[in-house]
Amino acid sequence: MLLTGSPWLAHSAELRLLTHDSFALPKPLLVQFEKEAGVTLRITKAGDAGEMLNKLILTRANPVADVVFGIDNVLVGKAQKAKVLEPFEAHVAATSITLPDDLVPVDYGYVTVNFDKAWFARKGLPLPRSLDDLTQPAYVGLLVVQNPATSSPGNAFLLATIGAMGEAKAFEWWARMRANRLKVTKGWTEAYYTEFSHNGGSHPLVVSYASSPAAEVFFSKVKLAEPPTGSLSLHGGVFRQIEGVALVKGGRERAAAVKFVEFLRSPAVQKSLQAEMWMFPVESTSPRVDALRHAVEPASFDSPSAQAIADQTADWVQRWTKVVLK
Repeated sequence: MLLTGSPWLAHSAELRLLTHDSFALPKPLLVQFEKEAGVTLRITKAGDAGEMLNKLILTRANPVADVVFGIDNVLVGKAQKAKVLEPFEAHVAATSITLPDDLVPVDYGYVTVNFDKAWFARKGLPLPRSLDDLTQPAYVGLLVVQNPATSSPGNAFLLATIGAMGEAKAFEWWARMRANRLKVTKGWTEAYYTEFSHNGGSHPLVVSYASSPAAEVFFSKVKLAEPPTGSLSLHGGVFRQIEGVALVKGGRERAAAVKFVEFLRSPAVQKSLQAEMWMFPVESTSPRVDALRHAVEPASFDSPSAQAIADQTADWVQRWTKVVLK
């Protein structure tokens, strides 16, 4: 997608951005960046973050982008192994939310279990207080998750269980969940908009995001005082996802690409991304938009080490497939 054909950019250089399908910022902000950087911004959306990175790896001999947004703390190890990112120095302030070198953090969010308030009120069933509760007969067939082989939140949720319990106990839990009629979908959209009871499905628990209840209020056709859904901070069921931006190795327009990195950390973007991509800003001084008051940040989260994620995720996903699906 070529962003603009503005007169001052008629003969400007082209800055190629590769990103995932969820990337969204107001057009006026992007046009302002083009004007200040003196470039035309061409945005290519390449599916989810995993698909985006695969495209970057497959085209590394002839890069299709100069800058990439959306590689996160799950995928960064794979990106570094493939050597598709280029070291650089951006003039951005250090924050408490960090990523490995070559990747500048932009936003973060939490993968959690969400619940349908009306369903639980109607059934009179208490909310689960632990992952172990979900393996009990009272919660049979209630949870829908995404396949970690095809879904970013599904993979993040798997990693949270391993980070909290250790590999052996985590897969024991997954086996018990299979026996308790766990529902698996290919991706988040199917899980949330087809299988989740709040949207007409039969499952009142779904792996989603801590910000999903806020989005429910924001996009509701009728004014809501409170969200119809909530998120649970179950031990072993929360993963903090951190998204970053990086220069593509072998890309063109390096100076403009660095400016784009700094642009994503600017106050205007850090504010806008909150209700556009439903993530939290990494800049601690960035004011929270009103819509996010319905997004409760979990007090804790779980994850394997960055090295373990880089080295073992592929094996864990294969093991998950055997335990849950075969």
